[in-house]
Amino acid sequence: MKYYSTRDKSLRFSAAEAVKMGLSRDGGLLTPCEIPQIDEAFLKSLVNARYQERAARVMGLYLTDYTQEELLTFAENAYGPDKFDTDAVAPVRTVDETTHCLELWHGPTSAFKDMALQMLPQLLSAALRKTGEDKTVCILVATSGDTGKAAMEGFADVPQTKIMVFYPKDGVSAVQEAQMVTQEGENVGVCAVVGNFDDAQAGVKRIFSDERIRSTLADRGYVLSSANSINWGRILPQVVYYISAYCDLLRDGRIAMGEKVNFCVPTGNFGDILAAYYAKRMGLPVGRLICASNRNDVLTDFLRTGVYDRNRPFHTTMSPSMDILVSSNLERLLFDLSGENDAEVRGYMDALAKDGRYEVSGTIKAALAEQYWGGFCDEDGTAATIADYYKNKGYLIDTHTAVAANVLEQYRRATGDGTVTVFASTASPYKFCNHVLTAIGETPAGDGVKLLDQLNAVSGVAVPRRLAALKGKARRFDLTAEKQEMDNMVLDFLK
Repeated sequence: MKYYSTRDKSLRFSAAEAVKMGLSRDGGLLTPCEIPQIDEAFLKSLVNARYQERAARVMGLYLTDYTQEELLTFAENAYGPDKFDTDAVAPVRTVDETTHCLELWHGPTSAFKDMALQMLPQLLSAALRKTGEDKTVCILVATSGDTGKAAMEGFADVPQTKIMVFYPKDGVSAVQEAQMVTQEGENVGVCAVVGNFDDAQAGVKRIFSDERIRSTLADRGYVLSSANSINWGRILPQVVYYISAYCDLLRDGRIAMGEKVNFCVPTGNFGDILAAYYAKRMGLPVGRLICASNRNDVLTDFLRTGVYDRNRPFHTTMSPSMDILVSSNLERLLFDLSGENDAEVRGYMDALAKDGRYEVSGTIKAALAEQYWGGFCDEDGTAATIADYYKNKGYLIDTHTAVAANVLEQYRRATGDGTVTVFASTASPYKFCNHVLTAIGETPAGDGVKLLDQLNAVSGVAVPRRLAALKGKARRFDLTAEKQEMDNMVLDFLK
């Protein structure tokens, strides 16, 4: 299967080339030239399979220049017991008869990004071999909290790679920051950016499209790639867990084969819910995709009006991984819904860069209304939902998961839709101890990793072992840069 750019369909690449590049040189996102289809027989064959087998089968439909044996080996390495704290990898927890929660945080960094970022380094290492690349790949990452740590965890000391992570200064939780600045590995670097996630993401994209920087790095023996969800190698492993969740519901008798299921996903950069869309496009019986935002409700407005407008206040919230106003992966959805019209997508992206807004066609608006429902949850609603789930359902959830649970209830009240729905839980509550403690009526006694023990004592829920290991761990990185200095930080890192 070949891949092309959302902004220029004439550019064609193999799967290995797409994974290696991360982002097309024209600024577009690389996307598959066709969407492989699955049927009931395919789903039946996965119902009793282990997660690793499901991952290899699904990814093999897209990565046609990788062998099934390679992909199964990668899946065993990525999702094995030394990395994940449950054999199920991405278990589905039942809340009530029509509501289930897909837990995506059982990996090494206690966030859903592990589901892709334990796989991506293996896909990339294989891609380097397959394409005969002899340069060292430098992975550039902008993170709103979870991607950075998960990427460093996956790429730490991987041969022929270096990784530089940029995160918004004062824009991530204390535990998230501690995870990043204590990261081990000789090939990793971390830098705080004065600004928000959008500034960090724009800086990384600018570096990718700067021919002078790419040429300088090439002379030094480096080639750039990305571990953000702009890389197809990040999106594809996420498609797997929606198909896996459907198979789990089938296996456990919660649904019948062919019965439609809704998915409700908390998202900022649109990658996680885009993966659900691709699963639906492949033939997975999916009804409505419910897009859950926090106070940064640019996606909610877009899905309701067809107007994307980033010209609005930026809010720093208790769900920081969703504090985003420029949702990069939306470009892939626009490309698909426009009938793969690269010129149309280019126009939207040019307008976004120039004016900070664009309005999509009537055709795309109709498709959005048919397939998506957007809602947002403010800070009070997030806290109230955490309290409700803890006190009334016996389920401790984090701030991002609470946004999804809250928006799901909004959707049901607005539509009366009683379809079985799975909402995504994207992080352990222990990554946001202060907010979770406050929400359940406790007074945080300290900050950051000091609160892990307090939340454990109050809730009785076990602390993920790698978060517990943060206590007393030495800080390795103290770099801070203005957003216009990010390119110099990369050049210094790769001297």
